[in-house]
Amino acid sequence: MGETLYRERYRPQFHFTAQRDWINDPNGLVYYEGEYHLCFQHTPGSLQWGPNTWGHAVSTDLVHWRQIEHAIEPDEMGWVWSGSAVVDWENTAGFGAGGEPALIACFTAGDNRPASLHPCAQCLAYSNDRGRTWARWDGNPALGHLRADNRDPKVIWHPPSGRWIMALYLDESDYALFGSPDLKHWELLCDVQMPGTSECPDFFELPVDGSSADGRWVFWGANGNYRLGSFDGRTFTPETPVLPSNWGANSYAGQTWSDIPPADGRRLQITWMAGGSYPDMPFNQQMSFPVSLSLRGTPEGVRLHREPVEEIRLLHEEQRSWRELVVRPGEDARPGTQGELLDIEADIDPGAATEVGFTVRGAKVSYNVAGQTLTCLGQEAPVALLDGRLHLRILLDLTSLEVFANHGAVSMPTCFLPEAGDTAVSLQAVGGEARVVSLDVAWLRSIWA
Repeated sequence: MGETLYRERYRPQFHFTAQRDWINDPNGLVYYEGEYHLCFQHTPGSLQWGPNTWGHAVSTDLVHWRQIEHAIEPDEMGWVWSGSAVVDWENTAGFGAGGEPALIACFTAGDNRPASLHPCAQCLAYSNDRGRTWARWDGNPALGHLRADNRDPKVIWHPPSGRWIMALYLDESDYALFGSPDLKHWELLCDVQMPGTSECPDFFELPVDGSSADGRWVFWGANGNYRLGSFDGRTFTPETPVLPSNWGANSYAGQTWSDIPPADGRRLQITWMAGGSYPDMPFNQQMSFPVSLSLRGTPEGVRLHREPVEEIRLLHEEQRSWRELVVRPGEDARPGTQGELLDIEADIDPGAATEVGFTVRGAKVSYNVAGQTLTCLGQEAPVALLDGRLHLRILLDLTSLEVFANHGAVSMPTCFLPEAGDTAVSLQAVGGEARVVSLDVAWLRSIWA
């Protein structure tokens, strides 16, 4: 097409995409020696899903990504399906070299044939050069076939029990936890049921409202559903039903980074924005912008919150702020605000309005006051006002709109293709005047610059 790589018409400018070809689930997320590693399901040579390898990108700031050589390629055991990665600080698996810990990936080997013809199994690969090259363990599989297309191992280190814990998807809505001293030998610890959920588990602990004295374990599934509970090193005991975290049309297979330094302390996550459209592009599909996860008390109980990572400010190029704006019915506030790459944050008092919201490049982000619902691009989420106000955060890229309400209590990641000539952003109110307590708009620079 004659377009410069990373500058194509529908290339997201601050969401990760591969240089070329198909991608889906994020895999092998690990931090080591100043680098965030982002591996991903990748089909080299095709814009459609197919035989999977692990593509690989690295970043020093969670924002600017550099794609490097593929991490793990298919072999006689099958395609390389989803999985995770860790730093083996204590050299429990014996793969360390030269006094340096190994990066170890745990992944599913299989293909798209029925399990009876090519059973899925969980395998290990390791790297002794900061993730630049990977070697398979010659004793694979570490955990053989158990049931159906059992897959997507998420491995963490559990200090109180001094062993590795693996969350694994089994079949239908069934998951399980396994334990190991060395990543090579695994025992079943407990089963976990996640009704209405399948694939791509994650498992981690978070403090409630930042308190080290009060925490919950989060068991997460591919569609963004999760359960909160306790974990004693063997059994996960759910304390909630399955709860939703995603109300958007395009979010799947979220995974969190392992080995984030304690001085940082955040639980960082990225998802595949599944199902986006990228006409005539050399790539297909994109990742979400990374988010930081937290647990906070709400009137409904403790709930998971998701907010864009603070590193997005590295991309802020120009910023304008307004205070105490009045939005009247039939008028568009800030009609001169335009842009294609934006970070918008607003605190809104609906006042007498029955409906209030934004129009962003033709896409409406609208809040129904009586119904306490937020809608965007055909999706709807329940959002109660906080002290009479609605807080919105909107990330606009060339092919996506990520909306966060009430400081991450609700997140709505959605892909769309705006009209090329429509770059306007405006505020509207219906049924009465609304007051915008604060509005901050930042124009963003490309991560590919």
